[in-house]
Amino acid sequence: MKGKGGFLSIGKKLPGSEARMWIKKDNRFVSQSYTRAYPLVVKRGKGMTIEDVDGNIFLDFTSGIATCSTGHCHPSVVEAITRQAGELIHMSGTDFYYPSQIKLAERLAKITPGNRNKRVFFGNSGAEAIEAAFKLARYHTKREMFIAFYGSFHGRTMGALSLTASKAVQRRYFNPLIPGVRHAPYAYCYRCHYNLTYPGCDIECVKWIRDVLFTNTIPPEEVAAIVVEPIQGEGGYVVPPKEFHTRLYSLAKEFGILYIADEVQSGMGRTGKMLASEHFGIKPDIITLAKGIASGMPVGAMVASSGIMDWIPGSHASTFGGNPVSCEAALVTIDLIQNELMENAAEIGEYLLNRLEEMKKEYEIIGDVRGKGLMIGIELVRDRETKEPADKEREKIIQRCFEKGLLLLGCGKNSVRFMPPLVVSRIDADTALSIFEEVLSEVEKKRCL
Repeated sequence: MKGKGGFLSIGKKLPGSEARMWIKKDNRFVSQSYTRAYPLVVKRGKGMTIEDVDGNIFLDFTSGIATCSTGHCHPSVVEAITRQAGELIHMSGTDFYYPSQIKLAERLAKITPGNRNKRVFFGNSGAEAIEAAFKLARYHTKREMFIAFYGSFHGRTMGALSLTASKAVQRRYFNPLIPGVRHAPYAYCYRCHYNLTYPGCDIECVKWIRDVLFTNTIPPEEVAAIVVEPIQGEGGYVVPPKEFHTRLYSLAKEFGILYIADEVQSGMGRTGKMLASEHFGIKPDIITLAKGIASGMPVGAMVASSGIMDWIPGSHASTFGGNPVSCEAALVTIDLIQNELMENAAEIGEYLLNRLEEMKKEYEIIGDVRGKGLMIGIELVRDRETKEPADKEREKIIQRCFEKGLLLLGCGKNSVRFMPPLVVSRIDADTALSIFEEVLSEVEKKRCL
């Protein structure tokens, strides 16, 4: 099978013999806690494509879960990694100094919202960045409580998991978690917690925090921070109204509460701006970054103003955080994003959204299309009136797209996410849309039988 772009090549049977061998070994030796949507065993990646161990070539609309922002093995990133690996691979930035880490910290201070008087803590992942933000917020404010949101995903380490409220399975048998976290409904307008309609709702989800949470259960002067995704990721690629963030930010400022923006998935140019917070006119007190920051190399960052990052030496550290190889990859990644890819994300993202909106008119299974830039969610329903989630159908669609050469992942209970590398072209977009529509048609026909 070849896609319209002419670069897809899929055998008659997936997984192939080589992939089956590796999957068998994986089942024997690798933790079964990992989630795998379909039997893809990757050998190499280049740009927008992934080749598996049997020679099948796929169009990647997952970008390694929004991580390979510049595509797979971008030559400039590979050159930076190779050059740095030949000079210095590791010399813990916790205990020593090296230019790569310092240069990246300076760069992040410049490209994130707010004044440039900021400091950066480096870890290895989004969860580590969240853990650092959690600790710093308590340290700086001397307060204990946190507010996060239903549907949120901030990671699976114990502090991050305490903030996460995505799926019960992620918490099962891990209690008690870190005390002091309360959750509130997110501004998920398609499925409003209060059965109201925007804008007539008057942003009830923020009013509820003041009128109910602060009145009945949590003294606001004991809240260290509100932790929020500007656009919810794992919760379903949910884009809230602008007023949700502006009012939430105002509420935080009123009570001296820190505003922590989890930009792990939404940051680094994915939404057509460097950070998704910029779409909402917000300048967070603390920002967490990871995923797309270094084109697939492991690095996480927590950015805060110097006034907030007032902890003392020994308060928090990371042996591998800010690794010089990862830092050099991140510096090149930022150049590529600023110079060309952020603009491409906005342009191709708008094209995809428009085409998907057209598709929605024809296919009843599409209940909602939403997104910014290349962070796009398609929510699938069995009935548009009742909005019954088409969760089983979602899994079939993702599996069939895989079999036809398109790599996708789900989010939320019943949504599909389009999160291709920021190098995606119009031809790539058309190929993905063609396969997706073909599969939607198959699924709708079976539902009608």
